[in-house]
Amino acid sequence: MTLPKYLAATFQTLEIFFEISGKRAAKHCFLVKLTDVTIPNITIPIDMLPVDGRFGSGPTKVRPSALKALSGRATDYMGTSHRRTPVRLQVAELRNGIAELLRAPDGYEVVLGNGGATGFWDCATFSLIAERSHHLSFGEFSSKFAKGVAAAPHLCTPSVATSDHGTHPPLNSVDGVDSYCYPHNETSTGVMLNPIRVGDEGALMLVDATSAAGGLMFDGAATDAYYFAPQKAFAADGGLWIALMSPAAIERAERIAASHRWIPPTLNLKTAIDNSRKDQTYNTPALATIFLTSHTVNWFNANGGLAFSAGRCVQSAEHIYTWAESRDFASPFVYNESARSKVVATIDFDNSVSADVIYEVLLANGIVDTFGYRSLGRNQLRIGLFPAIDPSDIEALTNCLDYVVSALS
Repeated sequence: MTLPKYLAATFQTLEIFFEISGKRAAKHCFLVKLTDVTIPNITIPIDMLPVDGRFGSGPTKVRPSALKALSGRATDYMGTSHRRTPVRLQVAELRNGIAELLRAPDGYEVVLGNGGATGFWDCATFSLIAERSHHLSFGEFSSKFAKGVAAAPHLCTPSVATSDHGTHPPLNSVDGVDSYCYPHNETSTGVMLNPIRVGDEGALMLVDATSAAGGLMFDGAATDAYYFAPQKAFAADGGLWIALMSPAAIERAERIAASHRWIPPTLNLKTAIDNSRKDQTYNTPALATIFLTSHTVNWFNANGGLAFSAGRCVQSAEHIYTWAESRDFASPFVYNESARSKVVATIDFDNSVSADVIYEVLLANGIVDTFGYRSLGRNQLRIGLFPAIDPSDIEALTNCLDYVVSALS
């Protein structure tokens, strides 16, 4: 096979698809490393570099202090049964800490289960959406949830409102809807939308808070299931979902579980609720994830709770957006200031400079995970602003960007 010529940065990976002659079903993918363009050898002065070079949008920076604390539990916690006292005490600490951090309204419960936020979509599809849902789709993750619900044979076709990348649709009431589904923050595009209540009385507000929880202020009473995974603002690892659930959401899950609807046991929210009340999960969880999440939650609460953790994100966001607006080669991707995420910044670059080349230079200097989201296909960097990322490191990063762009000129 002769490959076409592409203009690409060194080591940029492209997917080349082609049909195998005579075979109808198979499209084979070849991953090809292209070396047409040499990445400049630019060394950023060491005194300019951030203390910690991790700026991922998830998984993101795990705090070394949390990992050190975990190593101290190598014999009495790790490798033990999740139904025994050491682990159940850790789960109880996590649940209580989350309730305190998110300022849980009276009657709300913290429920957890395995599988991450994408697993919770399936739980909601079986256990929370009664007949028909309304979705806001304005990025990769919100669109995936809407598509998953649309494929569910036991539900009516959902209502879906979409908008261009970098914006979000308005959250309006829709007739005949029992569940409203949207993200507090769309990780792929860096767009945020503050949770509010709409719709008829009894409609549930199911808010995907995977990249928002712990990093953005919100009113818990405006939500019924505020669910998230801990590998972003909570500086932990993946494989777990956590949800702040209202009495109405719990009642809905219990009522659907008692109906004739078939629900796989691992996706049955009533099962997760019952086990969470015992400070455990239905099946074995990743104990390290629970510990790391709890460690971060305790750090937040000890320093002032959500005002502290979200305040760090505000500080970082103000700096990076002000920086981008003051440069002739960069600009915030999200035009509407009120919709600009305070936990994930998407920054466009002028066509005169390649964001891919900038990324590779940063990577060579120990600054990692600043790449733009793949499906947007923009000349863009995406930068995590989560609470564990020190605002001073965000400032150092922008100084490094200035240095790299100047060196490329």
